[in-house]
Amino acid sequence: MNAITRRHALALGSTTLLLPSALRAQSAWPSGPVTFVVGYAAGGSSDINARELAHIMSPILGQQIIVDNKGGATGSIGLRAVANAKPDGYTLFYAVSTNVIINPHVQKGMIDTLTTLVPICQTTAYQYVLAVHPKVPANTAAELVALARKEPDKLTFSSSGVGGNNHLAGALFAQAAGIQIIHVPYKGTGPALADVISGQITMNFSSLPPAVGQVKAGNLRALAVTGEKRIKSLPDVPTLKEQGIDVVVNGWHGIFAPAKTPDALLDKIEQQAKRAMKDPKWEEALSKDGLELPPDRTRAQFAKFVADEHAFWGKKLKELKIEME
Repeated sequence: MNAITRRHALALGSTTLLLPSALRAQSAWPSGPVTFVVGYAAGGSSDINARELAHIMSPILGQQIIVDNKGGATGSIGLRAVANAKPDGYTLFYAVSTNVIINPHVQKGMIDTLTTLVPICQTTAYQYVLAVHPKVPANTAAELVALARKEPDKLTFSSSGVGGNNHLAGALFAQAAGIQIIHVPYKGTGPALADVISGQITMNFSSLPPAVGQVKAGNLRALAVTGEKRIKSLPDVPTLKEQGIDVVVNGWHGIFAPAKTPDALLDKIEQQAKRAMKDPKWEEALSKDGLELPPDRTRAQFAKFVADEHAFWGKKLKELKIEME
């Protein structure tokens, strides 16, 4: 056996001191505030949802979660900020599905979200409602399709912008039904829906929070929802698939980290986020906002889901010839 000199012993000792300190730095996460970056201005649905999760999750972490709004380019400014951040678990992206799934295919010069970000967990699931002005002579999606065929290129649908899920829902609806309807993009859901309520626009595939109250007040008529099943807030409204139109459009929120974030740290963030999502207050918050709990996926399953969605929409967007100017 070789003798261990004092110099060897000191060298070995210094190495063993270095390894635990690195591990301690990672295991101590978080030792300071964590930031959720949201790619939209304050007050929107994703901002509200991120703040609700931050409020529930902060006590679990023992550190404050700060929501940082970096609006612009339909969420891509915030996305780029996180992609360029240090992969240490302190800067995370609270994403809307379109940010990481649609934007890379429709925005010129967009970064590759599959290689610059890593999925951690899905936090919500939601769908859209096909709503028309009450004076539109259609009580079902099938009657709306018949009206569009009778009056080609006269029916209009509004959206919150090119490439958003409500734009895609309208484009897929027209493709599946074999009809022509005119897309009118707006800068936000509010004005897009307001012009349906006023009668200037025929229809909108609206997110649920702004539409449900208007439907119940009689200012809009709901003809269909876009998911696989009906929703609690509008139980009498059938899905498009129930009405023979093979279209499903779902949205979701999720937490992402910069690429190269260590797996052990990603596992820890996932674990703490899911602890927060099991709090009854989270489901209450989702219900209030017209959202639902997401499927119970592991981090690996969520990553595969994101990759599959990215591939599906890449192909579909080429078919629909949708791109942003």
